[in-house]
Amino acid sequence: MKAAIYHRYGDSDVLQYGDIERPTPGAGQVLVKVAATSFNPVDAGIRGGYLSEVFPITFPHIPGIDVAGTIVELGDGVTGWHAGDAVVGLLPMAARGAAAEYVIAPAEVLAAAGKSLPLADFAALPTVGLTAWQSLFEIAGLSAGQTILINGAGGAVGGYAVQLAKQAGAVVTATAKATAAERLRGYGADHLIDYIDYSATPALDGQPFDVVLNLIGTTPDETDALGGLMAAGGRYVGTMTSGPGQRVFVRSDAAQLAGLIEQVDTGQLRIDIADRRPLADIATVHADADAGRLPGKTILTVG
Repeated sequence: MKAAIYHRYGDSDVLQYGDIERPTPGAGQVLVKVAATSFNPVDAGIRGGYLSEVFPITFPHIPGIDVAGTIVELGDGVTGWHAGDAVVGLLPMAARGAAAEYVIAPAEVLAAAGKSLPLADFAALPTVGLTAWQSLFEIAGLSAGQTILINGAGGAVGGYAVQLAKQAGAVVTATAKATAAERLRGYGADHLIDYIDYSATPALDGQPFDVVLNLIGTTPDETDALGGLMAAGGRYVGTMTSGPGQRVFVRSDAAQLAGLIEQVDTGQLRIDIADRRPLADIATVHADADAGRLPGKTILTVG
């Protein structure tokens, strides 16, 4: 089978595209014929060796933690799935990933794919959608009527966070570049801010927030300033830097993912894909990401 693979840590040029042996599922696993995976910043972090202590991998390694595809073979003990089922999942971070024609997946991480979009498009959902959901509801406990500041809402996680927070009945203030403003308004953002002046008074428009969700890297002083925007008893959640609250480490959760897919199918949640690239272009996608040139959420299609 064709796969993207690397044999050592390094820049994007360590990624090779070629033929390797097709894997066989073990107990509790399924073999998935991949329709698409997606690029996530953690893929570059693992490839570069920056996350080796957190996610120790075995070489050679195949990247791609998101998968959308079709089950073709079941391992021993797998129930509830059948060959031909279309599935979506967030794979274990350190396992061989879905940047290949076939991938082994633990059966318990998979959810049935939706019907409203092409199967490949659902590869854009698992990591970023689950990060947004877990940040808002598991950690922050966001509820109707609360106010939330989403700092860095223009990215993939931010887009889902705006939509989910608005659906939950929160009043959403989002920071993002002007190029993302129209999209975020369409997602339901109540207030948009181009830039936070971290040296200003500890409130925007005079109102502190019940929840601050920080989706960008900030200095310690900037993080402290964001903490100052919270109301008494408010919650701070960060995905890239620690702060006065809790940092998010996304985990695979098939039930949560199934809920997000259902919302996509019912039109409550929109999947935004900036670019679709063939898997053979994966090294270029990683290079573009390293240089800050990716236009947004990018999926890598197979076949």
